[in-house]
Amino acid sequence: MIYLKTDEEIELMRAANQLVGRTLAEVAKIIAPGISTKALDKRAEEFIRDHGATPAFLGYNGFSGSLCISVNDEVVHGIPSEKRILVEGDIVSVDCGTKLAGFTGDSAYTFAVGEVSSEVMALLRTTKESLYVGIAEAVAGKRTGDIGNAIQRYCEERGYHVVRELTGHGIGRSLHESPEVPNYGKRATGTELRPGMCICIEPMINIGSKNVVQERDGWTIRTKTRKPSAHFEHCVAIREGGKADILSSFDFIAEVLGEREF
Repeated sequence: MIYLKTDEEIELMRAANQLVGRTLAEVAKIIAPGISTKALDKRAEEFIRDHGATPAFLGYNGFSGSLCISVNDEVVHGIPSEKRILVEGDIVSVDCGTKLAGFTGDSAYTFAVGEVSSEVMALLRTTKESLYVGIAEAVAGKRTGDIGNAIQRYCEERGYHVVRELTGHGIGRSLHESPEVPNYGKRATGTELRPGMCICIEPMINIGSKNVVQERDGWTIRTKTRKPSAHFEHCVAIREGGKADILSSFDFIAEVLGEREF
């Protein structure tokens, strides 16, 4: 069942998602060679709780972290660990969720650790751009297939590959609600977008191949080829007669990164 939100509920969703953006910015402040992914997770949990919310991921289906932190060829759902130490040249997808006043926020950003290769930088830029290409299709009366098709075409035309097994999703009082929002598909197919729907659009884009495998930890998804993957996510609300309302924000991250985009 798809739950349509009132204007008041969308504002509560916005507050939860803005807190996600601020949390990701706090993580951005300390991402550097030599830090563990567990240290990033600890900072995020402290910040979320200090602002009257709870981490939406912590304990979700048994997940042990407040963040999903996925490094290099890990696509999503990486488990924070004291043993996983970031090094120069890594890329790190940080996916964060909050629960605030009964509603959920969810957003993700892929960061560069120090200097990364031009090939990897191009992957990051294309994946981030494809997110906004998809958001442009998130208009009342269109369908989820329009979003997925736009993302797929944008990335594949540039030589990248779209993960099929993982999708975006509806969101509200629960972290994952209907409908699924694939990053691939055919135009004019899938669920019709209606005013009041809140969805997460999150391209997961690989170099080399679309194929992925799950690690033995039962969570981490990585590329089968062991080549890099990037992941960006926004939460948006479908509005009557206009473009999507982006409830999450990368602006706080941009303030931290300054001249660096990633």
